[in-house]
Amino acid sequence: MMKRASLFFLIGIVLASSLVSAQAIYRWVDEKGSIHFTDDSSLIPEKYREQIKTEKIPAEPPPSAPRAQPQAVPTGPPSVKATEPSSGRKDVLGRGEDWWKAQAKMWKEKLQNAQKNYETANAAVQAKQKEIDDAKFKPNSYLRKLEAEKKVLQDKANESAKQVDEAKNMLETGLARQAEEYLADPSWVK
Repeated sequence: MMKRASLFFLIGIVLASSLVSAQAIYRWVDEKGSIHFTDDSSLIPEKYREQIKTEKIPAEPPPSAPRAQPQAVPTGPPSVKATEPSSGRKDVLGRGEDWWKAQAKMWKEKLQNAQKNYETANAAVQAKQKEIDDAKFKPNSYLRKLEAEKKVLQDKANESAKQVDEAKNMLETGLARQAEEYLADPSWVK
């Protein structure tokens, strides 16, 4: 009986230590471009849950792992070093120019898709409004049905407009702010 209790106790300790040693950190960016972090996924607002990035953080880095050293951000006129190719330079998390350019490309694609979706939804709203205008002498139940359909289409157009605004904000200020925060070259996000 004692051996069984010891075995359960040992298993409990191993499971608890594995949970503690690899905590997940959740990261998301709000519509203003502010970066947020939490270790509790229930604290993430519903509308940002699709875009969260999860990182597993070990309790302690391995003893042989080198620590990332922050790079100095040039404040004066460009020097010879600042104009060298950036292929070897990295941000504080070890991400290079290719990663940052991929982020900018992704947000540009999101903007294009959101703009297309907005134009399509807006055209559908206008078409539904014309249908409503043409149905003035139809029964009220039919007009209510058309109004309800128009509202659904308007909601889609509004959601697409929010996505356009979010993508524009990320491209105009959000990515640059993130690059500055992680000490990446600002030219990588243009």
